[in-house]
Amino acid sequence: MASAALRPLCLCWALLGPAAAAATANIVLLLMDDMGWGDLGAFGEPSKETPNLDQMAAEGMLFLDFYTASPLCSPSRAALLTGRLPVRNGFYTTNGHARNAYTPQDIVGGIPDSELLLPELLKKAGYTNKIIGKWHLGHQPQFHPLRHGFDEWFGSPNCHFGPYDNRERPNIPLYRDWEMLGRYYEDFKIDLKTGESNLTQLYLQEALDFISKQQASQQPFFLYWAIDATHAPVYASKQFLGTSQRGLYGDAVREIDDSVGKILRHLQQLGISENTFVFFTSDNGAALISAPKQGGSNGPFLCGKQTTFEGGMREPAIAWWPGHIPAGQVSHQLGSVMDLFSTSLSLAGLQPPSDRQIDGIDLLPVILQGQLIDRPIFYYRGNELMAVRSGLYKAHYWTWSNSWEEHGKGIDFCPGQSVAGVTTHTQEEHTYLPLLFHLGRDPGEKYPLSFASEEYQQAMEHISGLVQQHKDTLVPGQPQLNVCDQAVMVFDVFGREEKD
Repeated sequence: MASAALRPLCLCWALLGPAAAAATANIVLLLMDDMGWGDLGAFGEPSKETPNLDQMAAEGMLFLDFYTASPLCSPSRAALLTGRLPVRNGFYTTNGHARNAYTPQDIVGGIPDSELLLPELLKKAGYTNKIIGKWHLGHQPQFHPLRHGFDEWFGSPNCHFGPYDNRERPNIPLYRDWEMLGRYYEDFKIDLKTGESNLTQLYLQEALDFISKQQASQQPFFLYWAIDATHAPVYASKQFLGTSQRGLYGDAVREIDDSVGKILRHLQQLGISENTFVFFTSDNGAALISAPKQGGSNGPFLCGKQTTFEGGMREPAIAWWPGHIPAGQVSHQLGSVMDLFSTSLSLAGLQPPSDRQIDGIDLLPVILQGQLIDRPIFYYRGNELMAVRSGLYKAHYWTWSNSWEEHGKGIDFCPGQSVAGVTTHTQEEHTYLPLLFHLGRDPGEKYPLSFASEEYQQAMEHISGLVQQHKDTLVPGQPQLNVCDQAVMVFDVFGREEKD
C-alpha cells in the first residue's frame, strides 16, 4: 500500500496535458523467471559472468531491497501488470490456507476483465505494446494478452513444461498474436538431456525487431520481455552451453546477460536510449528445489521460491535510463514489481486509476532524485498475509516452508537452511506475538529479536498499525485460481473462438 506521504493514488487516470505527452518515454520491462537475488555479479555472484547486466547497473541504479508481490510466477505477473496485490486482483486461491497457486494448463480462471492492465492504460498515451515470452495470466480466449491491451505477442500462455503425449495433456503452444505457431518440444525444440534450445535467441530477435520498427514509426512503445530460460527445465542455445562455471543454469544466465546487452546497445545505436526507460528484475526468488543444476542463488537470504522468506521474494533489480539516471547509483528504497505499474504510468504522463486501490508507488522520485519513500512491503502467500516489512524490520505473522508430506518426498524449499521455529513444515501462526527480524543485522532471518526487548516493542507497535490499516481497507478480489478442468487445456484454445 502506497504511503500517503508520497502522492495520492486516488486520482483519475488521464493524460497530464500535451507537454507531458510529448515527453513520454519508451518503456522496456525485462522480467526474468525464477532468477535469484544472488545470480548477478553486481549482486555479488562470485563467478562474475554477467558483464552486461553489471554494466547496466554501473550505468544506472541498483535496487538492493526490491520485492515481488508473490513467491510464485502467475500472481507476481498479475501484480506487475495491475499494480495491485494478487489478493486484490484475484490471482490467488482459497482452496487451502496460505496455498500458492498459478495457471497450469487446466486452470479455468485468468486475469479478470475488471482489472486494468498497464498496456491498456498506456494506449491512452499512444503507446504500442508488445509482450514477448511468458504470459501466464490465463489461456482461455477471454484472457488473451491482445484482449488486455497488448498489440503484439510472441510467446506462450504457460511455462515450457513437458514434453506431454498430446492425448491426455497437450504440449504447450507458442503464438504470434492469435496464430498458434507450434508447440514446445515439437516445433520449438528443448533438449532435456543437453539443455539446448534457441528460444532465448528467438525472443531476443523479436525484441530487436520490435524496437527498430517502433523507432522508425516515431511512436512510443512498451516492451514487456518476459522470457523463461532460467525456469526449470533450464535451457540455453548451443553457443552458450558449457560456457559457465555454474553449469547449465549459469549458461542460461550468460545468454540472458548477452541478450540484455544487445538490447541496450540496440537502443543506443538507434539513438533512443535517452528516451527509453529500462528496468530489469525477476518474478520471484530462485527455485532452490531445482538447485544447483536447474536453479539459481538467492545470495545471503533464507529459502527460495514459494516461500515468503527473503529468498522467495527479494529480487535483483536494475533501472537504466542514460541521461536521466546518474551512473553508479545504489538505492535502499523498498520497491516492488507493482511499482513498475505506477512508474510506467508516470513516465507516460498518466495517473493511476481512481476507482480501485493501487499498491504500487511511483519510483521516479527515487530514481531521478535519490529520494527514499516510507512504505511497507506485504508478503502474501495465497490468501494469507504472512509477513510485513517496514524499514529494516520484518515481522512474520505466519511461518511455513512446505509440508512434511512434500518434504518426505524430497521437495525442500529451504535446502540446507533449516532454522528452528522459522522454516517450519507446518503452518505456524504468530499473529499475537510475531517473529521479528532486523534485516540489516540479520539478512538471513536466523536470529529473531527477543519479545521482551524494547526494540521489539517499538518496532511492533509501528508494524501493527500498518497491518491493521491494511486489513481494514482490504477488499479481496474474486479468486481466479480455484478451479481446474482438463476440458480447457490448450489443444488450440485461442483459435477456437472469434477474436472480435
